[in-house]
Amino acid sequence: MAKRRTTGPAESVRQLVYERDGGHCVRCNSVHRLTIHHRVNRGMGGASEPWINQAHNLLLVCTTCNSWFEDNPRKSYEAGWKVRRPQYPDKVEVQYPDGRRYQLTSDGVRALALGAVR
Repeated sequence: MAKRRTTGPAESVRQLVYERDGGHCVRCNSVHRLTIHHRVNRGMGGASEPWINQAHNLLLVCTTCNSWFEDNPRKSYEAGWKVRRPQYPDKVEVQYPDGRRYQLTSDGVRALALGAVR
């Protein structure tokens, strides 16, 4: 039997995202039922872009907010929780529960964006 291909982020990247986001959902600040969310969708079966599973494309979110993103795409794109192709996620600011906006990097850094409060 063929081994199933892994399409998600490595455990080390998942840990980076968990630490960067403080173990809380980036939208509602919950600590329950957390999952990793791709800002740029992977697509069916994963995507081949090398950055798709890097920290700047990933957010820690609760499962309720993860569903909310799909039901509210306009607001999700405005807040940077979702990113449209061909944009790169490290170029799109993300709003956190404190109302501030941050730039995310592939190495797990979250930097306060210029003009961060909206």
